Amino acid sequence: MMIWVLAVPVLVAAYAATSRLLRRRGPTAVRILVGLNAFVFVGALLVLAFVATAGPGAAEVTTTAAQGGGAGSSSSAALIGAAIAVAGSSLGAAIAVAYTGAAALAAMSERPELFGRAMVIVGLAEGIAIYGLIVAIILIGKG
Repeated sequence: MMIWVLAVPVLVAAYAATSRLLRRRGPTAVRILVGLNAFVFVGALLVLAFVATAGPGAAEVTTTAAQGGGAGSSSSAALIGAAIAVAGSSLGAAIAVAYTGAAALAAMSERPELFGRAMVIVGLAEGIAIYGLIVAIILIGKG
């Protein structure tokens, strides 16, 4: 699980390098990226072939490594999952409130009597963040 957290900066850097390459080189950058993708694809096929032809001893090593994680790794996985749930739901609620709030203000500027209905819609959008918080509390309770 931790490898994915560590891989995020690498993915961001790869995206930045790709977009910079596409802006500077144009059509030749597409050929470079297709070649790089083909190289990664062939490498992934080689790793898959190696894993598929590995003997039964490899399975025992991975089983003992997975059992050695203990309760600490599941607890940290629950905390990371709770953080992702809260962050994702908060971002979703922020986007929803931004759009519904702007539309509510536009509607209220024309018809002020729509205030109650508009606030209900904005409140429903904010409920998304509460759902994420509930999921996080459940995850922390199980971890």
